[in-house]
Amino acid sequence: MDRLNRDQIAWRAAQDLPAGGYVNLGLGMPVLAANYAPVDREFMFQTENGIVGVGPVASENEADPDLVDAGSQKVTLKPGATLSESAMAFAMIRGGHIDVTMLGGFQVAANGDLANWDAMIPNQGKLVGGAMDLAVGAKTVWVTMAHTTRDGEARLVERCSYPLTAMGVVKRIYTDLAVVEVTPDGFLVREILEGLSRDELQAKTGAPLAFAEDCGALTAPDLSSSR
Repeated sequence: MDRLNRDQIAWRAAQDLPAGGYVNLGLGMPVLAANYAPVDREFMFQTENGIVGVGPVASENEADPDLVDAGSQKVTLKPGATLSESAMAFAMIRGGHIDVTMLGGFQVAANGDLANWDAMIPNQGKLVGGAMDLAVGAKTVWVTMAHTTRDGEARLVERCSYPLTAMGVVKRIYTDLAVVEVTPDGFLVREILEGLSRDELQAKTGAPLAFAEDCGALTAPDLSSSR
């Protein structure tokens, strides 16, 4: 039983993106979802630096040094894309016009609190940045992240120990072990990694889990992780 890699987590999350929606992808793992967007649905990826209509990450032959996302990653444009300054991009975010934002996370609490920054962690998340605007401005917040730290500590917890980005905002979490919804009663598992038992998943989680009656198997194509 192998955990999903970063690309597989991003792929799984991308399959749930709503048709016709405006979607913002956070830095790191979430931005990989642009590479796996379903071709049978129309939606627009938006970035904090002013692009609406971001396409997949640019190949070496496609790369334009003047065309980057908010993380300075070279990207492509979809037909109909528009460019603006960051002020307009954040007006779109703060005005409630983003249907889904997909963010990374250090921890998610059972009540939907999100922690995805900490100035005490070297070279990671030193500033809260635009995530605080996205977390409270988007209509729906999803998080993609590993289910545990490298040391095996749970990232899905009863209460966050890291500084909060926003309170009670996360609706769904995609990890390398499960797809989990945040409900008024806590964590509800919608999919669990094939070959992993419910007890094993609970042991890797820092808060009680409930399992949906139709809880399915978490699977993904064989994708080699790009990061």
